[in-house]
Amino acid sequence: MEQSSSSKGYQRPTWDEYFMELANTAAKRATCDRGRSGCVIVRDKHVLVTGYVGSPLGLPHCDDVGHLLKKVYHEDGRITQHCVRTVHAEQNAICQAARLGIALDGGTLYCKMTPCHTCAMLIINCGIKRVVCERKYHAGEESERMFRQAGVIIDFFNDEVEQYDNQ
Repeated sequence: MEQSSSSKGYQRPTWDEYFMELANTAAKRATCDRGRSGCVIVRDKHVLVTGYVGSPLGLPHCDDVGHLLKKVYHEDGRITQHCVRTVHAEQNAICQAARLGIALDGGTLYCKMTPCHTCAMLIINCGIKRVVCERKYHAGEESERMFRQAGVIIDFFNDEVEQYDNQ
């Protein structure tokens, strides 16, 4: 007779762990190696859409032609670099929902790191109620503040900051 999984010590992932695994799988399709990330949006424990970092339809990918880096000068004197060739995973998931006519209101979004300022605004306006991140984004404080003000719950698997080249 076959033993049950629980008697072998197997432990099912939580819903958050399960959906984060799906987001990490989506990230494998990403076409920019600066923080390759994926996104999954769910509601009532059902996947609605996925997205990953990639160039707009028909345009060249970073993996093929290199990055299109822009410097951002911050008020505190910091200078950061951002690749502007690609659409963020969160943006692509939201666009996919729009193309397919899927409402995201009341959903939960899973992603690799704190969404950027622009993604945070889109997430808020879509009616997404919870964001779950694997790690923090080095420039994510403003997004976290906006989420709190808008009543969007943000949870982190850990408080580490995502690290990548030319940050």
